[in-house]
Amino acid sequence: MAKTLIDPEGRFYDLINPVIEDMGCRLVRVRLTSSDRDGQIVEIMIEAGEETTDFNLDKCASVNRSLSAVFEVEDPISGAYRLEVGSPGIDRPLTRLEDFALYKDMVAKIELHDPIETGQKRFRGVIKGVDKELVKLRTDEGDYELPFKEFKKAGLVMTDELMEASKNGQFNKTKKSETKE
Repeated sequence: MAKTLIDPEGRFYDLINPVIEDMGCRLVRVRLTSSDRDGQIVEIMIEAGEETTDFNLDKCASVNRSLSAVFEVEDPISGAYRLEVGSPGIDRPLTRLEDFALYKDMVAKIELHDPIETGQKRFRGVIKGVDKELVKLRTDEGDYELPFKEFKKAGLVMTDELMEASKNGQFNKTKKSETKE
């Protein structure tokens, strides 16, 4: 049975983020998976940085090679492991508060660490904005303001609107997101 951990202590962040940023990319997520059959797998998800225009499979491979060299020297994992570097894709995870501002009016799934007062901890709805540390979400059951610090995981849901907006370049990284402070 596979076990997954989303680097909650950020133990890899200081090691890998400088390399990723130097290569013009942004770290989206680090996920550690282990299984009896495959051992440790370090999945690193990256996307184009604000100034990067040449983000493609070759860029992911280049980042993988650079991070492999860092892992060889620093040896952050005991035992055998496999390093995988990839991009998030269209139905991407939402890992930063700014992601929710950027993907406003798109459908997302959110899971909280603990249930809110109604007992609910899983939500699916349209992102209506961000206010300080709260994500505003409109669901079929009503509107919610969910505290970002309580998010266990969140991601976009594949919809025709998301595909069309992505195709039209609506989420271009040079577009600044709007987050209220």
